[in-house]
Amino acid sequence: MKLKMEKLLSKTLIVKNVAIYSVYLILIWAFYRFLFQLPDQVEELVIKPILWLVPVFWFTNKEGFKLSSLGITFKNLFPSLYLSIGLGTIFVAEGLLANFLKYGHFNFGANIGNTPLIVSLCLSFATAISEETAFRGYIFGRLVLALRNELSANIIQTFIWTVIHIPIAFFVWGYSLSQGIIYLIITAIFGFGSAFIFARTKNIAGSVLLHVLWEWPIILFR
Repeated sequence: MKLKMEKLLSKTLIVKNVAIYSVYLILIWAFYRFLFQLPDQVEELVIKPILWLVPVFWFTNKEGFKLSSLGITFKNLFPSLYLSIGLGTIFVAEGLLANFLKYGHFNFGANIGNTPLIVSLCLSFATAISEETAFRGYIFGRLVLALRNELSANIIQTFIWTVIHIPIAFFVWGYSLSQGIIYLIITAIFGFGSAFIFARTKNIAGSVLLHVLWEWPIILFR
């Protein structure tokens, strides 16, 4: 009976921590998007790791878990990469579809400005590491552990993942309502797919690679 109560308390604490972190992340990132627009290099290499990852590592340590619980491991590395490449082709197709729906034809003008291609690619990986560790590694991973239901955990983290992308769609990129809805739908599909891969492999590398494969069609073709 005592062991059962301890497990119940542990699950309750995990859900509480996920809820606190999710609310914190939505509020702090919306606040940041509204008030600041720093260079991408500063945002992705400094601001995002501090605001997104430091709390994740703090909660992980507080809960008594290892970094491997976030998918930071070499176990199942190659299967996760193979899965991400396969699913990534679908997201490339989605990026092309979004581009066509926006312009009425394919417009392949790059949107990386004067930033060198290799720098933009490195920033994409930096972004992916922060966001995938936070959402798939921590939020989704903990919800699966607490709820014992992958589908429910995936739906919840996908919803949170989609909500946190609302500010950038409308206040940074200036999408219209219809464009924003299309972007958020694609974002939700990606979030669900990334968690699906993570659930199969428990390795964050696949989700990181998939993130880049999903993001680059949006960057280049939006």
